[in-house]
Amino acid sequence: MKNVLVAMSGGVDSSAAVLLLQDKLFQVSGCTLRLWNPSGRAWENVDESSDPAAVRDAASVSSSLGVQLAVLDLETLFEERVIGPFVKSYLSCRTPIPCIKCNRFMKFDSLMEYADRNGFDYVATGHYARIGEDSDGKKTLLRGRDHKKDQSYFLFEMNQQLLARLIFPVGDFLKSEIRTLLETRNIHIADKPESQEICFIPGGDYAGFIRSYCEHRKGPLAAEFRNLDQEGPVFHKDGALLGTHKGLYRYTIGQRKGLGIAHSRPLYVLELNKMENSLILGYKEDTFSRALEASDVNWISGTAPEMPLEAEVKIRSNHLMARCIVTPAKTQSGRDGVRVEFVKPQSAVTPGQAAVFYRGDQVLGGAWIERGLQLEI
Repeated sequence: MKNVLVAMSGGVDSSAAVLLLQDKLFQVSGCTLRLWNPSGRAWENVDESSDPAAVRDAASVSSSLGVQLAVLDLETLFEERVIGPFVKSYLSCRTPIPCIKCNRFMKFDSLMEYADRNGFDYVATGHYARIGEDSDGKKTLLRGRDHKKDQSYFLFEMNQQLLARLIFPVGDFLKSEIRTLLETRNIHIADKPESQEICFIPGGDYAGFIRSYCEHRKGPLAAEFRNLDQEGPVFHKDGALLGTHKGLYRYTIGQRKGLGIAHSRPLYVLELNKMENSLILGYKEDTFSRALEASDVNWISGTAPEMPLEAEVKIRSNHLMARCIVTPAKTQSGRDGVRVEFVKPQSAVTPGQAAVFYRGDQVLGGAWIERGLQLEI
């Protein structure tokens, strides 16, 4: 009987993962993570009633499923690997995806290390993705069967070592089937709503979180915030002055709402010019790019495919896949990376987001977007 450690959040998907693995006669244990404590108190000074809701829910579900639950305090690592880079990215006029780094460093690397110390054969999570194997015996990452819930975009930094020890039990199911499974087993969180927010910003107020985080700290990050937390000019792409912005960290490429600029046509953010503390706006057609440059490339097979590579790419988690051609390239910053040429121009290519490459359901790999190359209109 194989031992498996399941990452439990107290939600529908991780709870279903436990049931599915028990049905397959795995010896299942659970593990949940304390990641961010807004109160500022050390976890050892927080009683169980003050634990995050996810930890309390995980404890309740694990008890009902007869699963032993371990709780790992990873707040220091979470701040170092996820929150700090998240804030720094916004202050660099980029738009980060903290869930990808959280998956890699918290849910997989940390849990795998814990699993190794405690004799577990596998680690499992409730992600909507699947793991396969190619003709050479290498592990492959595949989209979940439920394409509406597919989370493979957030897993592009996986490697062969991790995939060999991971299980995604819910990846072969539709979300509706997972809820039905919990209902038929009388699990009380079967109708628990899904969270669409970043876990450490439950209200979705990114700017407010960044301000609060930086104002209570000293050092380079706080100084960077003070430099960026200043009003500056808003220009039309043709150079006309349109108004004043409230601090560049409040905006992102492609943004339309919340600009506070009256104009005869809808305006979109085209550029955040940190050197001049200015915001550049234009029209919808101005947001399209013919290509992008990206760095920190990860190929899930462990080796780069033959280039040029014809593939499909997603440039945001909810982006429809677009046909593209990928070639090796030095980025504008001088780093090794790739150039991605779109067959059809794509809107709002955003620095800090990920470009993830697919062939059918298979995730080939991905990279972090540095810049989009605009159309010449």
